[in-house]
Amino acid sequence: MGYDAVYDKMKDECGVFGVWALGQSTEAANFTYLGLHALQHRGQESAGIVSTDGSALHVHRGMGLVADIFNAGELAKLPGGAAIGHVRYSTAGASHLKNAQPIAIQYAGGAVAVAHNGNLVNAETLRTELEAAGSIFQTTSDTEVILHLMARVRPGPAVPGSTEHHLAAIRAALARVSGAYSLLFLTERSMIGARDPQGFRPLVLGKLKGNWVLASETTALDLIEAEYVREIAPGEIVVIDEKGLRSEKLEPTAGPRRLARCVFEHIYFARPDSILFGRSVHEVRSSFGAQLAKDHPVEADVVIAVPDSGVPAAVGYARQSGIPYDVGLVRSHYIGRTFIEPQQSIRHFGVKLKLNAVRGVLRDKRVVVVDDSIVRGTTSRKIVKMIRDAGAKEVHLRISSPPTAWPCYYGIDTPTRQELIAATHSEPEIRDYVTADSLGYLSIDGLYAALGEARQGFCDACFTGEYVLEFPHSRPAAPLRLVGA
Repeated sequence: MGYDAVYDKMKDECGVFGVWALGQSTEAANFTYLGLHALQHRGQESAGIVSTDGSALHVHRGMGLVADIFNAGELAKLPGGAAIGHVRYSTAGASHLKNAQPIAIQYAGGAVAVAHNGNLVNAETLRTELEAAGSIFQTTSDTEVILHLMARVRPGPAVPGSTEHHLAAIRAALARVSGAYSLLFLTERSMIGARDPQGFRPLVLGKLKGNWVLASETTALDLIEAEYVREIAPGEIVVIDEKGLRSEKLEPTAGPRRLARCVFEHIYFARPDSILFGRSVHEVRSSFGAQLAKDHPVEADVVIAVPDSGVPAAVGYARQSGIPYDVGLVRSHYIGRTFIEPQQSIRHFGVKLKLNAVRGVLRDKRVVVVDDSIVRGTTSRKIVKMIRDAGAKEVHLRISSPPTAWPCYYGIDTPTRQELIAATHSEPEIRDYVTADSLGYLSIDGLYAALGEARQGFCDACFTGEYVLEFPHSRPAAPLRLVGA
């Protein structure tokens, strides 16, 4: 699953990338490979690319990292000037090759492939309805529901296989689904992007030598030297074909709802070199750290980060507090996320495989250690012990987000509520469990003060339990609180 139990972090479900240069280039798959490499942090279980040469779709998918799945030979089998790609963690649907994306099918409207970042909260209800009507599913992914809904749309006046037919089918399908989705569709002659009306997950538009690029994050645009144009708006559909690019709006299914951009994207998921929701991720995380220093000051000798995601907040904390920043923990980048400890007796080495303390920085020091979140608390406890074992006199833990006390149902793999330490323990109890001398979380008010935006534009259900969209099945164990309907 996408939850990294060894490192005690939550994982985003997926990343998507697409490039359109049909008729002008034959290297779309190569650019998509590079784009997916830049988005590898958003999914490391599987990856895939679908390309079109204008007459047929070509597909290659596999399990593992992008660089392990694609080589020059495989990319050569993906001809054409347009392609979409996907990197995946499994939140809805098990970790199997059959659930790897993009998913490609042939239906009455022609050939179509889809790549999805997010999670459909009513997928189970729709799947049951479709199966009762005769649909046969090939995967356990919620994304396949969209394709079955598309296949049930009657052609109408549009010519089957035309952009207009595909667009009508996509519109009809999205009118039935609820939840988080940033979607890329590829047909033989068009590429279509769509973002849900709440805007849970990011999607951006770029331009590469007169051609169009869609991606989950701007870091993918940077790698291929594409120009960042703008963010795809919540509730927007972007259609790209031989006529160029045009934008349309999704029709709301149950009246307008407030924006619900995932605030955890700024805290942890996105790469710090990305522009997210119009803001530099690095600058926002540094602001979180500065606000944390204002809210939870402490006398100390050094500020360190839990790498890599804690670094910008630690730098912000150090600048605001005047306490020197140094590298006190070093992360190994060469352990695969599927590592399994072969013997129970050495399971406790899990965190040490990823982190090691720098004794010369920590010995005889009062240490502030900054991390982005605490999930179960097991890793934080081991990190504090590691710092003490390196000779630190005091360890003060600072978290650049509020306590994570509720699971996410909008495209993040989280443990159950009962497994989240902040759901069952007070902050003093968490401090005692992780054995820190002090513990300070960023407050909800501090979070949005540092972000410089109104809370109403974001989803923070993982901190507050205030969910924007209801889920018909698989409800959380605790009572559901809905806001902003």
